[in-house]
Amino acid sequence: MEQKKFDINSFIGMILLGGIIFWWMSTRETEIKETPIATTTEIIAQTGDPTGKSISNSSTIENDSIKQVALTNRLGAFAQSAITASEGISILENELIKLTIDNKGGQIKEVLIKNYKTYDSLPLYMIKDNNGSFNLNFGTTDNRILNTKDLFFQPTITQNGENQVVSLKLNVSDTKFLEYRYEMKPKEYMVNFSIRSQGLSNVINASTPMNLDWSLNAYRNEKSMKTENKMYSWYYYKTENEVEYLRPGNTEVANDVDWVFYKQHFFTSALLTDTPFNNATVTSTDLVLNEELDTVFTKRYELKTPLALSNGELNYNMKWFYGPSDYNLLESYDGTDLDQTADLGWGIFGFLNRTVFYPVFNLLKGVLSNYGLIIILMTIIVRLIMSPLVYKSYLSSAKMKVIRPELTALNEKYPGKENAMKRQQETMAIQRKAGVSMMSGCIPALLQMPVFFALFKFFPTNLALRQESFLWAPDLSSYDTIFQLPFTIPFYGDHVSLFPILASIAIFFYMKMNQSQQANMQAPAQEGMPDMGKMMKYMIYFSPIMMLFFFNNYASSLSLYYFISNLLTIVIMLVIKNYVIDEDKIHAQIEENKKKPEKKKSQFRQKIDSAMKQAQEQQKKK
Repeated sequence: MEQKKFDINSFIGMILLGGIIFWWMSTRETEIKETPIATTTEIIAQTGDPTGKSISNSSTIENDSIKQVALTNRLGAFAQSAITASEGISILENELIKLTIDNKGGQIKEVLIKNYKTYDSLPLYMIKDNNGSFNLNFGTTDNRILNTKDLFFQPTITQNGENQVVSLKLNVSDTKFLEYRYEMKPKEYMVNFSIRSQGLSNVINASTPMNLDWSLNAYRNEKSMKTENKMYSWYYYKTENEVEYLRPGNTEVANDVDWVFYKQHFFTSALLTDTPFNNATVTSTDLVLNEELDTVFTKRYELKTPLALSNGELNYNMKWFYGPSDYNLLESYDGTDLDQTADLGWGIFGFLNRTVFYPVFNLLKGVLSNYGLIIILMTIIVRLIMSPLVYKSYLSSAKMKVIRPELTALNEKYPGKENAMKRQQETMAIQRKAGVSMMSGCIPALLQMPVFFALFKFFPTNLALRQESFLWAPDLSSYDTIFQLPFTIPFYGDHVSLFPILASIAIFFYMKMNQSQQANMQAPAQEGMPDMGKMMKYMIYFSPIMMLFFFNNYASSLSLYYFISNLLTIVIMLVIKNYVIDEDKIHAQIEENKKKPEKKKSQFRQKIDSAMKQAQEQQKKK
């Protein structure tokens, strides 16, 4: 193998090349060190700034160009707004609410309800820390999909008379923009809100739906998680002139939606529109996994709906409502039907609350400032109005007591199952001649039931009672607590409330006193028929216990009402029994009624008698 010889020419070439590189690097280092001095001197000469801190125009232009190219690639025609807009907030505030509106997304960032506190005495926020979101999702003619919640709007704050106005624009140019406009009136929870576009018919893609998306995680505001979350927080919406509600865990699609109402126990977030939403998807989700645990949110409410374009432009006039779910307030918004969300009960129950109990309550509220006394006085008024029904019921009981010996003798005269029909006929004949009817005792009790159920809705939903104290109860809209249990009793809770105990005791004595009256109303027990007297004995103990368990977590105002109501009923019954009802006069009147010729039977009575006679004959054949 031939050995490689040393090449002197290559060696010399490598040395020369290394020297050239070393010289070039040394010269470049000197230039870099000297450049700032020359640049600073030049800046001082051109700008007169002795600090030399100004940025060269060429560098700024180059950075802006790079930024604009990047934003244009991402946002298309809306890139200009992103360049000129910046982070910031605008404030709308009156005596009742405070709205904080974010430049980013042009949406409401915070809603503070003034004059109210949470159950733990904190400021009451409906929106805070990103629990709510309002967004428009749309396509552009250059095939981009954008979300307004990611874009920056430019705000302008003005006045319209006494009204505060915030206009936020998402600009394409000075004459082309998408605008959110908020207008707040003094002393008003309702805020005008409009969405409109100008000159965007060639920017927004009309073939792609523009979707409005509004969602809210509702904060817990009340002490009782069970009542706030399970009983009085609902998703209401008005569709096709009917107010509907949505149960948690459900989703529905509706047309002609005039408003959506994210209702909590005492406070509401709502969006109303002059142009009804079509094909709107409404969703309600329960966020409480365990009512025994402390939680921040109760429900998640969502609205997703496409917005209609007119000649390629948007033009929607809407309203935001953030405020209390107060029947008196909601009723003041004529023509909206918002008062139907006050949860006063359906049918006759809601009718009584609207036409009787709220007017009486509002009248008393204008005279007294102590809400516990207002409830007591209102209870007295209700019981006095209903006292004629109590009198009717007690009078029927007294009449039945007078003829009871005759009914007992009748059972002895016609014993056995084979005479059951005959016994029944004779019993009805005696009652008819005496002018006594079993229904005359039942009807007064039935007539009192609508009042019972109406007030069952009235007190727990009455905003005026919220955080109003009376005696040992700090909040008449929630349960009172005299002792906190170290454990939880199923269906009862982890606390002891005193008002339900007092109401249960009053119910026990009322039922004990009423037992003799009910016994008089009943005909003597017949063979083969259940003994109602024994059933009533069980009810005397069962009803108060049910009351105690059922009302332990309910509003103390409701238990206070039933306690006072039963006490008054006992007093009224004692007065009727001892000073109004005279059994001797009743007996004499019954004897007079027996002497009178029996009235001609009605067709209905004739049919009943005929049917009973046929049944009796069939029984004899058997």
